[in-house]
Amino acid sequence: MCNARFNALLPDIVDRLCPGLSFDDYLHLVASSRHLGLPPGTTRDDWIAMRKRRHNERHFALVQGMAEDRWVQVSEQRTRDGSTAILQTEVTDLIRAERQERGRMLDDQTRILQATLDHVPLGVCIFDGRLQLLGWNANLAEFLAIPRTRLRRGMHFDDLLHRLRTQFSFPAFQGANRLSDWVRSVRRKDSFKVEAARGGDGRSLAIFAQELPDGGFVMSLDDITEQRNAMQAIRRANETLESRVTERTLELEDALASAERANASRIRFVAAVGHDLMQPLSAATLYIGSLIEEVDNAQQRRKLENAQRSLDSVSSLLGDLLDISRLEVGQATLTIEPVSLGPIFEQLRQEFAPAAQQKGLELIVRPVRATVMSDRTYLRRILQNLISNAIRYTDRGRVLVVARKRGDRQLVQVRDSGRGIAEEDQEVIFREFKRLDVKASAAEGLGLGLAIVERAASLLGHGLELRSAPGRGTTFAVELASTRLGDRHPAEENGTGPQIAERELKLTALIVENDAEMTSALSQLLEQWGVEVLDVASGEEALALLEETGVEPDLYLVDYQLGPGMDGLSCLDLIGERSMVPPVRCLMTADRSDALSREVEKRSIELLHKPISSEKLASLVFPALGIQDGMG
Repeated sequence: MCNARFNALLPDIVDRLCPGLSFDDYLHLVASSRHLGLPPGTTRDDWIAMRKRRHNERHFALVQGMAEDRWVQVSEQRTRDGSTAILQTEVTDLIRAERQERGRMLDDQTRILQATLDHVPLGVCIFDGRLQLLGWNANLAEFLAIPRTRLRRGMHFDDLLHRLRTQFSFPAFQGANRLSDWVRSVRRKDSFKVEAARGGDGRSLAIFAQELPDGGFVMSLDDITEQRNAMQAIRRANETLESRVTERTLELEDALASAERANASRIRFVAAVGHDLMQPLSAATLYIGSLIEEVDNAQQRRKLENAQRSLDSVSSLLGDLLDISRLEVGQATLTIEPVSLGPIFEQLRQEFAPAAQQKGLELIVRPVRATVMSDRTYLRRILQNLISNAIRYTDRGRVLVVARKRGDRQLVQVRDSGRGIAEEDQEVIFREFKRLDVKASAAEGLGLGLAIVERAASLLGHGLELRSAPGRGTTFAVELASTRLGDRHPAEENGTGPQIAERELKLTALIVENDAEMTSALSQLLEQWGVEVLDVASGEEALALLEETGVEPDLYLVDYQLGPGMDGLSCLDLIGERSMVPPVRCLMTADRSDALSREVEKRSIELLHKPISSEKLASLVFPALGIQDGMG
């Protein structure tokens, strides 16, 4: 059934709406009415299919357009018995009111959009899918020099493109035709960018076009003239700067090369002067050592001992200068290998015990059973300088040398109960020629000890720590990587240590030295100790003497630099090859280079650095021969 108002909506089919009509027939009947409005592109069959599809839903509602600009809301409701109730309500007035409100809102939005476009500093224009102008702002006319009366709604894009072509030049392969092709593309890319320049006033524009969802597009023009000028100015400045940097770099490279040449010359000069100074210094030291043994007068003996201490100070200063020179230019060659701390600690204890005793200090060197990875020569040099520094700056109390584990590493500490170092001075002390006790004499050092420690530790990759406070003593610590070799010395493990049997006191020494004064001083001192001395001036003479006489000296003291012919190291090599019983071979030199130290150590040769003191000669030569008291 249906009521009269239901029938009145479709008057041309009212006489056919009668009880017994099926739902499908009802839909076809309604679709045939001329009062039914169909959306654009929709056929009556499409409308019937839509209603059948919606009919499968239990409840639905839709707004149906009718002829004469009328609107009806149609809803279907399923009843309990499975029947369908169709309600039709005319909503024409409501729809028209909504249209008016939407129109006002669109007008407001249009005004807001136009105000926004006029406010932005870009020139903006909007085109629809037919490439007709929908909107623009005042800057567009200004950028393109178009009279505002020429810009009108519906203007075709090609008119605007013509203005761009005639006023601006586009880059190669990205001209105005590319912009036209993008605009006319069926499937445009998301955006299009290009820059154009005007030849008359030098103005540059950045053109950017972006597709809109309805098939139109928006295009903006940005005046980038100032940015371009700024970029060109920056580019010119960069070119100028690069030129200046290049010139300055060349100047610096020349200066650096000159400094390196000067530094290399200085290193060679220091090495040469060091050798030349060590020769007479060694001779003087040995002469004084010989005189000390002969003089019975206590006062004269003290004077000689003071002179010998002064010579020892000069020797130490020269050694420091040679060390810091090599470290400064990175010429130190390293051999990183397992190093047993035990023998080094014992050597240091014997070396510094007299100096500590003379100042009334207690020197404690704790025994250690540990092997670390380091360079033997430079590690010993680091610890020597730290212990010497501790004794120098400690007036009473003790100096402690100890090693302890820190995780998988060894921490070697040198602690003293001395004056301490203020926090602001703890970086200064590592600088060259810097001493906190400015009143100290040059005989006590040039202030290079800690500089050598810092540079050598850095070169070896060892951590260096310092803890100190005024009046509370100082602790220096060197952190070293441990190994698993235990407490044995590598040389002892391989059986390469010197195995010299006990000998009778009557010994024979061969001195190979081309400096007569040095030979005389060495001979005099050795003869005082009961050693029979032979001497020659070159390696060739030494080999000839051994060949002719067949003598087998117990001790060889050979200078490294022997003038023309073979050097001391080659001489000792040949002596070692011909000796039936391994003799004690000592190389005397002022050369403190690491390369020479490596060669000497590899051959199991004793190394005596000039100047050679009587104590040094006794401590290195006689224990190696199995004699405990060579000075006695």
